[in-house]
Amino acid sequence: MTASYAAQPEKTRGRRFPEAAPAYRSEFQRDRDRVIHSKAFRRLEYKTQVFVNHEGDLYRTRLTHSLEVAQIARTVARSMDLNEDLTEAIALAHDLGHTPFGHAGQDELNACMQAYGGFEHNLQSLRVVDWLEDSYAEFAGLNLSFETREGILKHCAVKNAQQLGEVGERFLNKSQASLEAQLTNLADEIAYNNHDIEDGLRSGLISLAQMQEVAVFAQQYELVRGKYPDLEGRSLVRETLRRLISIMVVDLIETSQTAIKDAGVKTLEEVRQQTQPLVQYSSTMWAAKNELKRFLRENLYFHPTVYRMSWRAQRVVRELFNVYLQDERLLPPKHQAFAKQYEETSGEAGRARAIADYIAGMTDRYALKQYSELFDLDKVRF
Repeated sequence: MTASYAAQPEKTRGRRFPEAAPAYRSEFQRDRDRVIHSKAFRRLEYKTQVFVNHEGDLYRTRLTHSLEVAQIARTVARSMDLNEDLTEAIALAHDLGHTPFGHAGQDELNACMQAYGGFEHNLQSLRVVDWLEDSYAEFAGLNLSFETREGILKHCAVKNAQQLGEVGERFLNKSQASLEAQLTNLADEIAYNNHDIEDGLRSGLISLAQMQEVAVFAQQYELVRGKYPDLEGRSLVRETLRRLISIMVVDLIETSQTAIKDAGVKTLEEVRQQTQPLVQYSSTMWAAKNELKRFLRENLYFHPTVYRMSWRAQRVVRELFNVYLQDERLLPPKHQAFAKQYEETSGEAGRARAIADYIAGMTDRYALKQYSELFDLDKVRF
């Protein structure tokens, strides 16, 4: 049994295109299954988290990250008597719109699109499930339920929200998403903070000595060393991170349960009417989490090696965008057709959006292949 304020599949606000109820599974299970079977989900296997996919087999990709988010989010949902299926669907779909090369790719594509409405991977994830997937005969996209689409759209500028109909309304009237959506947003943060530490240590770009400057990590590290004095290497790191994830998850659950009780909410609509999210950390954990994020930003994400990789990735995205915008005949036939179709309705901005859709859908290695074919003339056979 779920709590009275949990999202209930039989009370869904529905889908953009009406469908008969699924047999032997709930509406939210159907959403999860459609995400898993989508092309965009499979592509996540070859999209960068922090390190470009081909740099090592053991580094996280967008796919493994999404699976880890789903695991953490389901644990939180179960502990709080919320809907696990909806939580999992949101977690698995939250990065479907991410570009190749991680945030470097997103930032560069956004720069390329500034004159045409910009680019944001969160909005693109919604665009993927609403329009770009093409597996169904009766509608474009995956036709997911309102509740899953709401959870995918974690944040949104007012000008964009005004174009999104019902799913954008909460950004205009300052209401809240479901608790399932709220917790998945924070589970995403827990996953990438901790797993980026592991990948950073594995790569040698950050060290254990540096990590011990971060109080919340150092506390768990010393506890592990005290209990297991002979433990070393990756086992020591993994045990520390396992405990770090655990204390964050426990803090999130207990603080959120208290906030829900204090708010006195009984229904999902009452959850939506709150002025602030009810899924939250304690003030102590909030400060610790922010310290960890600052450390990773300063020491890993802007490390010279990662920065150089990001600079090269941005060049690939920028030059691909510019050459496609200059001559759409360089696009594959399907995307040429989209570019012409969008241009007819929205002018050059429409053509640019079709090109952004194409580039955002690329994996790291596909983007590198297209770049090589277009610009590395030594490898081209005429």
